[in-house]
Amino acid sequence: MRRRIQEELKQTRPFASMQEEVAVEVQRTAQAMMRWLVEELKPFDITPPQYNVLRILRGSSPEPLSATEICSRMVTYDPDLTRLLDRLESAGMAKKERDAEDRRVVNVHITKLGRDTVEGAMEAARARLHKELGGISKPRLEQLADLLERVRGNTP
Repeated sequence: MRRRIQEELKQTRPFASMQEEVAVEVQRTAQAMMRWLVEELKPFDITPPQYNVLRILRGSSPEPLSATEICSRMVTYDPDLTRLLDRLESAGMAKKERDAEDRRVVNVHITKLGRDTVEGAMEAARARLHKELGGISKPRLEQLADLLERVRGNTP
């Protein structure tokens, strides 16, 4: 199967290795998927990192999570989680409070507005993924997921 990545990049020389070509393919695909997500989140006035945090908080609700725990669960690392949480709190989507036992720990709850926002955003994101990936069979998607896990070193 001939791939078009060299044409997309206007690259005249071949890749030095198949591994290099695959790495570029994964990066380009991740960027395309991120653009899809950004487009779907615009009506909800949230960014992909905010969406990520709201999904994490929704999953733990009604229990709060510490900022450290949120950071460990994020799909994409965000070095400025504190500011991100501040913006979510200012928007009324999250509530921060100091831990009663350890004042250094900040616990975060999702609010009703945050839950409503993330549920609508999840529905839009899910519909976009089904549209974009709908032409790929479930067995092929499973194979792709297995391969990507292997690349990340999560399987033998």
